[in-house]
Amino acid sequence: MPLNLPRHRLEVPELSLKETFYPLGFATELRTNSAEVLLQARDQWSMSEKQFDIEPIRVDVHVVEGDSTECPPTPICRIMYPLVINVADKDNYSIVDLERGNTQITVSRAAEKHSSYLKYFFLLSSPLCHIATRYATTVHAGCVALSGCGVLLCGDSGAGKSSLSYACARAGWTYVSDDASYVFNGGTDRLVIGASHQVRFRPSAAQLFPEMDGLELTPRAAGKPSIELPTATLPGITCAPTAQVDFLVFLNRNVPGAQELVSYPKDVARRMLQQGLYGPAESLAMQHATLERLFTAEIFELRYTDLNWAVLRLETLVREGR
Repeated sequence: MPLNLPRHRLEVPELSLKETFYPLGFATELRTNSAEVLLQARDQWSMSEKQFDIEPIRVDVHVVEGDSTECPPTPICRIMYPLVINVADKDNYSIVDLERGNTQITVSRAAEKHSSYLKYFFLLSSPLCHIATRYATTVHAGCVALSGCGVLLCGDSGAGKSSLSYACARAGWTYVSDDASYVFNGGTDRLVIGASHQVRFRPSAAQLFPEMDGLELTPRAAGKPSIELPTATLPGITCAPTAQVDFLVFLNRNVPGAQELVSYPKDVARRMLQQGLYGPAESLAMQHATLERLFTAEIFELRYTDLNWAVLRLETLVREGR
């Protein structure tokens, strides 16, 4: 006969709810004791379908009763491989185990009520930690495709990746991502994965796209002010979760003079895209190998001031290869 022993007062609540989601196409099993957490996960990931056969990433979210009703502070991140630890306070923290492929999260009822905080700092980042160190390599780039030919639009913050990605999509291209893309670590090709179900703009995008005029800023827990929209609400936009990339194009809107597409040094591209990679030694080696495979594509710099000209020049690149 099993013993019916009481739970220790320091134990986190039991997790009675479970659902599987597919962020970026990778299976993630979410367990929690909160129906609200499940609702937020569905809101973010319900449009993503299974793309890859992997052992599910496991994320446990324990919602505990806390003393405060205020939004918790911004977490501090510490990396102690194979662990990535985020700590906001005694009730709000996460432990990501990159080796085991699981994440344990504890958040307060106050954090649960501040949905943008919970999503940004804990819920959404948890599977991405595992995806970006085990299954794919993150690059700071948008991705679009035309006639089956993918173009990765690379550049620092403010380079115009989102604007050009969306401008291409309005012109009949397939939209894959606007700011962050993931190069699949497996196989021998250059498969890029993106969050094609949404697009994010700076407030200044209304100057380029009249349909953005008057839209309110999306509440965010951190980061630059932005307008975030589901691509399903944008008429005439074709989306796909992946694309095979044939060209890397680094964007430059700050060079005076003629608009042009020119060759771009591979060593410079390598230095730029290696920034921000992280993970244990074995994971980093795999990510660097994935980037080298990506660099077998042709690499260019697009110098432009006119958005429409840039879209047409990329169309020429795809059709003529130069």
